[in-house]
Amino acid sequence: MSKPQIEEFRSLMKPVMDVISETGVTGELEGKLNATFPVDSEKFRTIERTCHDAIAAGWMCTQGGEGRRFGRIIEPSPDSRNLSVDVVDLTDIVGPHHRHPTGEVCMVMPVTKDAKFDGRGAGWCVNQPGSAHHPTVTDGRALVLYLLPEGKIEFTG
Repeated sequence: MSKPQIEEFRSLMKPVMDVISETGVTGELEGKLNATFPVDSEKFRTIERTCHDAIAAGWMCTQGGEGRRFGRIIEPSPDSRNLSVDVVDLTDIVGPHHRHPTGEVCMVMPVTKDAKFDGRGAGWCVNQPGSAHHPTVTDGRALVLYLLPEGKIEFTG
């Protein structure tokens, strides 16, 4: 992945990162993201389209294999409001159990119309600090972009 592609993606994500940084990973963040960047908004659709284009171009979701591809796009830094950004491409899978020491903010983008991530369709979901789960996609294929404060994630099994 080239530096211009990363910088363009970072610019695209900046308004989302700003909202997360200003609000914090709190109980109100999910509602605020869904209100500010709803599924039918230009920002949500542009991020979604960019992810699909980047996967097709071969610079996003470059690790893993059939049914579970992933990759970190942005490392936490002052420019990213200390958030990392990863994207996963999952098809009917229960992923590895992990913990979110500082929380996790997910943008769910179903590829298959009825696909769900942890039981949820398109939109934003927030996992509070200290939460844990097996990330699960059912009913098809979904892209999930997730932001981690300080880039922290602990795989537990």
